[in-house]
Amino acid sequence: MTSLLPLDIFVPVIDGDICAAASYLTHYASERSRTRRIERNTLLTLGPGQKLVLSTPCRRAHFAWRVFIDDCLDDQGEKQSGVNCAWFANHSPLVASELVRAADRIAFQRWPGERHYTYVDPNRVRGNPAGNCFRHAGWKEVGKTKERGLLILERWPQ
Repeated sequence: MTSLLPLDIFVPVIDGDICAAASYLTHYASERSRTRRIERNTLLTLGPGQKLVLSTPCRRAHFAWRVFIDDCLDDQGEKQSGVNCAWFANHSPLVASELVRAADRIAFQRWPGERHYTYVDPNRVRGNPAGNCFRHAGWKEVGKTKERGLLILERWPQ
């Protein structure tokens, strides 16, 4: 099994970790499933598939990766594939782009050679341009989703 080291900033936690779940509820991505999660009384933040939830030791920043069959189409009608950053929340004093870089290093070790991608709602995030912390970490904008107009950002291994 591949080591998750270097764990210089993050440590892995289970999907369902109480601090991660609380952090997720502050993220706009939780809005679409919040009612169902509350009705089911679940702390899970990710759906089926391979997943990795990371937490800073202070428990104030979380990063959630997921590998699954993504049916979301981009504006060219193409499905997305790779390792998805399902959500990222930083309530710590740490620099967000440094957290993204650290999460990338861990995910590239767990899933070598795989593309990383995420969706960003430009109307719901701070930063100009939207997804600025990802951009500073080396991610590039590659399109928008067809249905909701979310930005698609990606990063490939170097």
